[in-house]
This record gives sequence, C-alpha cells and structure tokens, in this order.
Amino acid sequence: MNPVVLDAIEDYLHFLRVERQLSDNTLQSYKRDIIAYTKNIFVVQDVQNFDDIDRLNILHHLQALKISGKSARTISRHISSIRSFHQFLLREKRAAGDPTVHLEMPKIEQKLPKILSIEEIDMLIAMPNLAKPQGIRDQTMLELLYASGMRISECIALNLEDIHITMGFVRVFGKGGKERIIPLGRSALEVCQAYLKESRPRLEDKLHKSEAFFINQRGQRLTRQFCWKLIKDYADKAGIDKEITPHILRHSFATHLIENGADLRAVQEMLGHADISTTQIYTHISKSRLSEVYKQFHPRA
Repeated sequence: MNPVVLDAIEDYLHFLRVERQLSDNTLQSYKRDIIAYTKNIFVVQDVQNFDDIDRLNILHHLQALKISGKSARTISRHISSIRSFHQFLLREKRAAGDPTVHLEMPKIEQKLPKILSIEEIDMLIAMPNLAKPQGIRDQTMLELLYASGMRISECIALNLEDIHITMGFVRVFGKGGKERIIPLGRSALEVCQAYLKESRPRLEDKLHKSEAFFINQRGQRLTRQFCWKLIKDYADKAGIDKEITPHILRHSFATHLIENGADLRAVQEMLGHADISTTQIYTHISKSRLSEVYKQFHPRA
C-alpha cells in the first residue's frame, strides 16, 4: 500500500493511543477497521489518494462488508472508525474534505442482554468449594463481579491497593484508564476479607510476590480466558441453562439495581459508561421482565 497511507494510519493510531487514551482492545478494533478500509479503497478500488475518496467508494466498501456476512452492528462500528479517521485526516490537513459527512448508520436491532435472576446468582456464588484456597478465591471473584458490575478485564487488573475493605469500596480503572470508585456491600467485603486472610497467602509465591489481587496457584495474575472458563464451569455445575459470559454478571448487577429503584445516573457512574444512553438498555430489560411477569400471572393477560 502507498507509504503516505501507511504513515497516516500510524499517526492516526498514535493519536488514538496518546490523545484519546483508548484501551488496547479498542485500539486494535480501530486498527483492524481502518486497515480493511484502506486496503479496499487503495488496492481493490485502486483510488490514488485521500482527496479522491468519495461517498460512493465508502459505500462500495460497506457493501463488501455486508456481502461478507458482517452484521449491521459491525458495519456501524466500521462507519464510526472510518468517520473518525477522515476527521483526523481533515484536521491534520492530510485531506481537503471529509467524504463521510452524509453517511447514514444502518438500523440496528437492539438485543436485550441476558441476565441471571437473583436466585441463579445465589446458586452460582454458592458453587465454589470453600475447603480449597482456589474455591475461596473463585467465590470472591464471583461475588465481586456481581457486587460491583465491573468488567472481567477490570476485575483481573485489580491490585491489592484497589480494594479498601475498611472504607467499603473498590477502585477500578476502566476504558482509557479512567478511574471510578464503586461502593461494596457487606457480603462482598466479607468474602474479600476472607480471601485475603485465608486463601491468597496460600496461593502466593513467596519468592516472587505479585501486586495482583486475584492470583492463580503459581501466584500469578489470572487471565481473562481462565476466568471466562471458570464462570462457565460453575454455571454448568449449578445447572443454569443460559448462555454464560462474565458480562452476564455485569448485566445482572445493573438490571437488579434499576429494578429495585436505583437512579440511572448512579448506575451509569458505577458501570463507567460515558453515555447514559448505553445504561438505558437496562431500563428496557426491567420493563421487558415486568411484561413477562404480567403475562404469566395476570388472569386476563
């Protein structure tokens, strides 16, 4: 590909990393989208430079994504990446105009995320074997995920200094390194204390101590894949017949709070959502569940 294009992509990714402080995962998504886009524009469609790109070229690329089986949600994300890239090019005077100005986002069918009932949460948290240090650790992780609504990536990134048992809160670093403080209930604080006292010292490598809050049998920080499998295995053991991901505990946390009258803004802050419209999905789940209860129990439903 044209060296000018490659330089522009590199500078754009640097801008996202340094100035917008995007997380590595988000950065990789932007990188994949922009590389696919520029390959289509400059190699497949044989466009010569940024100023020659028009709306039709972009539509051809989006059509190719659709033909390859990409969902409306994925295509919508591609449009956001492409739009951001062209705005960068215009701002840096690498292009004279922005061909994405009149692009429309595809309509996305909003799927309500799956959640667990309070009974299923209790069953899941009761599954680990507390006779083993790993079991105490696992129960603490499950309890903490549900008590705080944090992402699994945020949970495994926790360090010892981030859990404040006497003050009753956890400090979390979310997307882009943004810090937020989440209060913890009595149950979560009790299991954290038990883990630190009874379990973690038995898992810790005495020669190479780790600052990580959650560690494995070798004293090392847990991985995302390990936690994903752990949660799924405990759900299977509990007989929970639902598609289980670590995010299901985050969804359940938010939905149960809103169902019990929590303020939407407070839930937004605890989840670390930049936009409240992202948090509003949990209001829809709550209404949907009310509708199900009505249909099931009202004699004339």
